[in-house]
Amino acid sequence: MHTLQHSLQEELTYLEAHYQVDLTQLKSKVLDTLKKQGDELEAGLFYALNQIDIDAPNWTFVASHFLRKQLYKEACKNRQHSDTESYPNFYQLIVTLTEKNIYSDSLLTHYTKQDIQSLALEIDQEKDALFNYIGLFLLQDRYLARDHHKALYELPQERFMIIAMTLMQNERKDTRLALVKEAYWALSNLYMTVATPTLSNAGKSYGQLSSCFIDTVDDSLDGIYMNNWDVARLSKDGGGIGVYYGKVRALGSDIKKFKGHSSGVIPWIKLLNDTAVSVDQLGQRQGAISIYLDIFHKDIMNGFLDLKTNNGDERRKAHDIFTGVSIPDLFMEQLKKTDDSGRSIGEWHTFCPHEVKQVMGWKDASGKALGLEDFYDEEDKKYFSEKYFEAVNHPLLSRKTYRAMEIMARIMMAQLETGTPYMFYRDEVNRKNANKHVRGRGRTGIFASNLCTEITQNMSATEIVKEYIDDDGNSVIVRKPGEFVVCNLSSINLPRTVTANVLERLIPIQVRMLDNVIDLNTITVAQANLTNQTYRAIGLGTFGWHHLLALKNIYWESEEAINYANELYEDISYLTLKASMTLAKEKTSYSKFEGSEFHTGDYFKQRHYSDERWLKLKEDIQNNGLRNGYLMAVAPNSSTAKIGGSTDGIDPIYALMYAEEKKNFKFKVTVPDLTPKTYPYYLKARHELNQLKSIEQNAKRQRHIDQGISFNLYVRHDIKAKELLELHLASYHNKLKTTYYVRSTSQAEINECVACHS
Repeated sequence: MHTLQHSLQEELTYLEAHYQVDLTQLKSKVLDTLKKQGDELEAGLFYALNQIDIDAPNWTFVASHFLRKQLYKEACKNRQHSDTESYPNFYQLIVTLTEKNIYSDSLLTHYTKQDIQSLALEIDQEKDALFNYIGLFLLQDRYLARDHHKALYELPQERFMIIAMTLMQNERKDTRLALVKEAYWALSNLYMTVATPTLSNAGKSYGQLSSCFIDTVDDSLDGIYMNNWDVARLSKDGGGIGVYYGKVRALGSDIKKFKGHSSGVIPWIKLLNDTAVSVDQLGQRQGAISIYLDIFHKDIMNGFLDLKTNNGDERRKAHDIFTGVSIPDLFMEQLKKTDDSGRSIGEWHTFCPHEVKQVMGWKDASGKALGLEDFYDEEDKKYFSEKYFEAVNHPLLSRKTYRAMEIMARIMMAQLETGTPYMFYRDEVNRKNANKHVRGRGRTGIFASNLCTEITQNMSATEIVKEYIDDDGNSVIVRKPGEFVVCNLSSINLPRTVTANVLERLIPIQVRMLDNVIDLNTITVAQANLTNQTYRAIGLGTFGWHHLLALKNIYWESEEAINYANELYEDISYLTLKASMTLAKEKTSYSKFEGSEFHTGDYFKQRHYSDERWLKLKEDIQNNGLRNGYLMAVAPNSSTAKIGGSTDGIDPIYALMYAEEKKNFKFKVTVPDLTPKTYPYYLKARHELNQLKSIEQNAKRQRHIDQGISFNLYVRHDIKAKELLELHLASYHNKLKTTYYVRSTSQAEINECVACHS
């Protein structure tokens, strides 16, 4: 007991010095509990967790200290290492987990024993003290490597080093170790996080590294079932899936000229719902799938908007998928039309995409039939609107007509009950697509987004060309690959990087890490691999916005916050483009660079970048190219933001203190860096804030993000329809590309896809 008391006293002195907490009662409490439990670490952790409070937020680091010691003890026991206070042999860890087939053999193939021992010297155990309790708990619970019997082997800094080694393994030998060390610096200081699949799977013998995938379904039985097969394979490997169903014929359409035989999109969506439930993600969680449909599709009011609600025919429900609506400018303008009494009178017509192709006769240069979904409105020419009114005025084309406000009311009712559908403003997305040259102006390149609404990239359907038996008797299916979108994500921890003034150092290594994910990935769907290589798309994002505002003493609803969002994200955009240009000089540009708006300079003109640094960067990009065709996307970042010790994505806080609860834990959490100085800037939580100010703030941010942003609207359960409509109209007028959930105070917790958390 004397030795134990001495050990505790030393720890108390350390903890008091580092976290400014009063620990005078801790020793006696731990000793009292120890007499009953017999475990110093358990007793210390139990006591510390129960002290976390608004008035004592730093107790989270005391709890993290005891959890850290538990992890060291457990890992050292499994690795047969005698010193439970330090990290065991790193090289031996790699050898052991490679032999157990937990790690891929690529680490030992690309790095010599001397390399690994050199990198082991870079591992800084003291960096583990940066974790708060929930961050360390989530990291060990979900991401640290364990053997097949769930025994812990890997420790936090080793996970970061393994990720760095994996992502840099194909770099030139003369620079590889330096790049590994730089990547480890970025990760270990919690300046950034990688996407959940990368955090979990890098260096391992299973799983892939990308977050989300988006597919376009062809209007054919083959196309529908091939999409389901592709979705199942990707879901198994841990990816979130977005699916665009706008090309599939509506209920009552003809099949092979037999009238009224089509069952519409709902039965096929239910099939995908069953796939999401049946094919889980590496045994950890059920698959996560979002389905997008155009607001001019006949099935939008024929079951789609009610898929997740609790009223109506249960046989036409799909409660486990998420829905999104693709909305043109014209619909939003129709919403605003009123008569003299103020009653909404704007009409909206819905069509079957198959019938539109049959009747209207629109074709591309190759003779392929086009539908309404294949056009969008530019600022100077209304391609979609012209085609829409041609369809409306065609006497042979059937349609279903509603008041636009009737459709919007159904959307808003579903959002208040379920949080969805997401809103996808298709014209603005396509106008701001830097790679629209692949289709041409006015021709839709982007039909939908992903599960978390931050990815906007060119997409097209995969088609089956033929099936035959080859000379060896094998059945061969030949597919013409479409553009199957892949998102490769990583996010900046804003409060840590901005306060440390390291953005200029961080972003080049972060972009390189993301770019390397593209070549290292093992995606089972061939057309996704092809699209990944074609556009080399990445999604550099951020988290900790509210945390950063509090540290800078900026109120969320202030003009200062709006202006700061504009300034900060312009700097991040500049540094990201510059880093990608530098990589292009070293490794060549993405294959579609020529003719893109990066190449022509229109990208910079659209965003009014005209100062000296931007003009110089524009010239450098035109001369040297760009490595990545899509560069920035702000994901939700809930899980990984907690690992980084900060606030979710760009979201305001939930509360000053709340209970974080999942299926295997529940404990108290306080907002980060809560002090008397930061308290006033955290005082208003998400449902109390003026959402119009949040929209204005996000509009400034969106100007600098070439893809999208996971942006939630937070409303009270008793919000009036007119007020919610005002928020949607404000989002449209402020040129947001997408909005994510509408989160009401009456909703149960929404299960997000964690694949996009980065």
